[in-house]
Amino acid sequence: MTFTGKGMVSRFAIALLAVAALGAAGCSAVDKVTEVAKDAGKSETARAKVGDCINVISASMINSETEPADCASETAVYKVVQVFDTKTECHEDYTSYEETWGSGGTVAFLCLAPNFKQDSCYNEGMMTGYKHVPCTADNASFKVVSRVDGQVDEQLCGEDADQVLLLAEPATTFCLGSATT
Repeated sequence: MTFTGKGMVSRFAIALLAVAALGAAGCSAVDKVTEVAKDAGKSETARAKVGDCINVISASMINSETEPADCASETAVYKVVQVFDTKTECHEDYTSYEETWGSGGTVAFLCLAPNFKQDSCYNEGMMTGYKHVPCTADNASFKVVSRVDGQVDEQLCGEDADQVLLLAEPATTFCLGSATT
């Protein structure tokens, strides 16, 4: 024996309640599924959020190898300060990271601020940006003599520094010296 009348009404009512629940929740479940699908083809670096940090394993203008890193780590050379889905102009203090999909369309564009650690050394390549290196390495460009968070003032650097890097956002003063000292 089948009951078509009441059973169909009950199932229809349950379906309406489910739709209403999604609506009441602001469709957050639908938004979450859309976000996950959109990020599925991106690398771990391209899925980074503002405040995350990035390690540069190898760098080139065409194909860099990067990975997320703990911001306290010496290898966390960059901190993500802005995230976009399209190519954008970053502030002059920042470096950019762009990930493209097969046909050349941008799938992720990150603006990255230096996240140098005091007493660590880095290599600076004109075309490849910064990379953490041992201070004894031949390619060490500079050593961070001092890092002052929350302030932007070159007067905070002492005689050990022969260069100063100032970031407006996040407010940071990096005092840079020779890697050999």
